[in-house]
Amino acid sequence: MEPKQYTSGVLFKRFSPYFKKYKGTLILDLFCAALTTICELVLPLIMRYITNEGLRDLAALSVKTIGGLGLLYFGLRIVDCVASYYMANMGHVMGAAIETDMRRDAYNHLQKLSNTYYNNTKVGQIMGRITNDLFDVTEFAHHCPEEFFIAGIKTVISFVILAGINLPLTILLFLCVPLMLIVCMPLNFKMRGVFRKQRNQIGELNARIEDSLLGHKVVKAFTNEEIENEKFETDNATFYRIKKQTYRYMAAFHTSIKVFDGFMYLIVLVAGGLFMLKGLIEPGDLVAYMMYVSTLIATIRRIIEFAEQFQRGMTGIERFLQIIDADIEIFDEPDAVELKEPKGDIVFEDVSFEYPDDHNRVFTGLNLQIHAGEKVAIVGPSGGGKTTLCNLIPRFYDVSQGRITLDGEDVKHFTLKSLRGNIGIVQQDVYLFSGTIFENIVYGRPGADREEVIEAAKRAGAHEFIMGLKDGYDTYVGERGVKLSGGQKQRISIARVFLKNPPIIILDEATSALDNESEFAVAQSLAELSKGRTTLTIAHRLSSIRNSDRILVLTEEGIVEEGNHDQLLQKKGMYYQFYKMADALK
Repeated sequence: MEPKQYTSGVLFKRFSPYFKKYKGTLILDLFCAALTTICELVLPLIMRYITNEGLRDLAALSVKTIGGLGLLYFGLRIVDCVASYYMANMGHVMGAAIETDMRRDAYNHLQKLSNTYYNNTKVGQIMGRITNDLFDVTEFAHHCPEEFFIAGIKTVISFVILAGINLPLTILLFLCVPLMLIVCMPLNFKMRGVFRKQRNQIGELNARIEDSLLGHKVVKAFTNEEIENEKFETDNATFYRIKKQTYRYMAAFHTSIKVFDGFMYLIVLVAGGLFMLKGLIEPGDLVAYMMYVSTLIATIRRIIEFAEQFQRGMTGIERFLQIIDADIEIFDEPDAVELKEPKGDIVFEDVSFEYPDDHNRVFTGLNLQIHAGEKVAIVGPSGGGKTTLCNLIPRFYDVSQGRITLDGEDVKHFTLKSLRGNIGIVQQDVYLFSGTIFENIVYGRPGADREEVIEAAKRAGAHEFIMGLKDGYDTYVGERGVKLSGGQKQRISIARVFLKNPPIIILDEATSALDNESEFAVAQSLAELSKGRTTLTIAHRLSSIRNSDRILVLTEEGIVEEGNHDQLLQKKGMYYQFYKMADALK
């Protein structure tokens, strides 16, 4: 799906509220900008006065007058330096603060987005949007109001002063400005387009690098380094082509500015010289005129050249809004209440579900009741919806039709935080955060003390191997826990759930990827974890669910068989076939 695009007006409207918090800093910054502008515009007036007085009557110019003017200009330069320091310092700090606020808002919004968003968006693209893209917003937030404010003051004051010196020459000069805009603005918009492409390709490049580096073991195992290099080279070459296009437009843009610069100087030189010959303008006025024209041209050039930074900032804001405007599909209902001390009765009432993005229907009209404290196992062929069924209980997805109740109340009537806070999940693909073992276990209940963490690890059967490590609970696990074995990671994840101590447990193929020794150790931990809790177990290894109170066989047709282990074997149906196949593979 193509990312949403915004007009400049919409981008300004959505971005401007971020200035509200820093209104005082912005006003003072613009006041300093006005001071620096006034200081710059006074010099041509001083030169005009000295030149005209010198040509009229050189003797009338006294040392006192020149000294006074010099002292005035020196004072103005001090004011200019102080104001410039504030602008360069606090102006940029304000921009950085706005960037920080925007990154915080983007990150907070990302936490609220559903699995569907992450299933369809590359992590590299997301990373680019909340890091690199917002770097340019710092400069944009500072310079955008400042540059346009300065340009407005200089243009208006310059026009008033120049018109007072010679109106026909001023009108002739200012006629060049709209012509410059007509030529330069289309190039400016083209630059916006290529900056958008450039940012998107940076995201693709980041995603490619991340994918390859995280999968480096697979790459090496299949000796596919050359293939990965070729993929990277393709994306890198695409980025290079976009950069070339960017610089082509930038070159045309800056060349157009130089052409109009030269044309405006030419008008002043020729027309101003002719007016002076005819006595329509005094020499001192022409000197002042040329200085003001230089200031005006420098201002116009600065604004137009700022367009490059401006478009980078606008692109960054646009890509930020594409995150902020991503729909929050799973949210608290207005009347949602806290879920407190649930018993664990779970009922699926005529539940149908299809994925929101591709509308792939998983099951239709599913009915199921799980009693409090019951241990229910779910088996079936891949693609039958086992994991999806379990994902609906904590509302990782919402049902398409029907409803799921917990203790008689629709799960949508509970706040997401309290609902998920009462459900513990142990998955096959364990995710450990980069940090220590202690930090990963305490993630189950932030704020728990060390004794509580150790007790949870003991109950999960993890304490012994943790103490055998060099740094014990302070052992660094590496990115995604790469320094630990599969069984060790799994037991740490179980310890995390023990610490959380939820009344409802979901075990999603928690032992299917383990060797026999690790499976036995983890199975003991899971048995301990399940005591007294409503437990749903998804399993491929049927040996791990023989003692379940009830086993469900789930296929694309729904629940086709139900009963305990012995009852299902006696039926000699699908579960019986699964069991025989598993037995034959031993």
